[in-house]
Amino acid sequence: MTSNHTIEAVRIPEVKTGGSVRADCSVLNERMGKVVLVTGANSGVGLALCQRLLSEDAQLQLCLACRNEQRAAAARQSLLSSHPKAHVSLVRLDVSSMRSVLRATEEIRQRYSRLDYLYLNAGIMPSPQVDFRALYKGLFSGKAIHMFSTGEGLLTQKDSVTSDGLQQVFATNLFGHFLLVRELEPLLCQPGHSSQLIWTSSSNARRSAFSLDDLQHKQGAEPYSSSKYASDLLSLALNRRYNSQGLYSSVICPGLVMTNLTYGILPSFFWSLIMPIMWLIRIFTNTFTLTPYNGAEALFWLFMQKPESLDPMLKYHSLTSGLGNNYTQTRKMDIDDATSAALYEKLLEMEKTVRRKLNDEDEEH
Repeated sequence: MTSNHTIEAVRIPEVKTGGSVRADCSVLNERMGKVVLVTGANSGVGLALCQRLLSEDAQLQLCLACRNEQRAAAARQSLLSSHPKAHVSLVRLDVSSMRSVLRATEEIRQRYSRLDYLYLNAGIMPSPQVDFRALYKGLFSGKAIHMFSTGEGLLTQKDSVTSDGLQQVFATNLFGHFLLVRELEPLLCQPGHSSQLIWTSSSNARRSAFSLDDLQHKQGAEPYSSSKYASDLLSLALNRRYNSQGLYSSVICPGLVMTNLTYGILPSFFWSLIMPIMWLIRIFTNTFTLTPYNGAEALFWLFMQKPESLDPMLKYHSLTSGLGNNYTQTRKMDIDDATSAALYEKLLEMEKTVRRKLNDEDEEH
């Protein structure tokens, strides 16, 4: 462990200069393949993506950015067991904590001289509650498949406040990643080099849940939907701002995937009852991807594309046919330039406030 925030960092080659030996990050980066950082990579869609990336390109320099060190180490070991020659490092990152983001990005900048892909995948839906009345009505209506695939009208969530004074869902799903991009800009925007930001959004992202006057969704009961819609808007704003510098941003939806987040919505016995029904419904809808491997399809597909060819107004959906074939399909997002630009300016102002607060805390201590 190289510091309190890194586990199994990339081994930097020794370079002899004038009779001395030094570790030279620039030499490492000249020799390495594509550099990929994935937040929330220790389980679910994030871990499945990492498996698929290493299977495609064994020369990757893969960095897992995770909050829980033990789970991150277990994920790394799992990846190395199937790809023993892979280059996999870890950095401790809790995107809900702005101080953690600043510490992690400082370490990442020291470790790498560039980033080719930044997967903004970490996210939470805290204490999701099912509206059982809506569930009962939905099961016996023509909207059952839509309700299950998007959660619209079915789920409500209880939010909380972080140590930074931010709403937890907003901080984790959006603002922490915004600050991460801002801090890693030197690695992402380099002359003659293109890089990609890829957000894990959701079909649950809805304009009706979002308000510029309540960015953190303090007044509502759908913070998850609000934060995911905001990430769609932010992706567009980042494209408008950074495309000229070689940085491109895209948004995906993994479909309905059975992960720890999903299983936490209902008691385990309930899932045992309805899973056969869900596999049956899958025959009639392509949005029920169900497994993390299938859910990572669009994330992996974007890895294979030229970022300049991608449309910033489209969301890339992971889909699985009734026969189990995976594919990616685009759908136009309900977003616009004016709202995305206004969001970006508000986030910049919030960033100044958060940095000022952290500086004041540092001076007090």
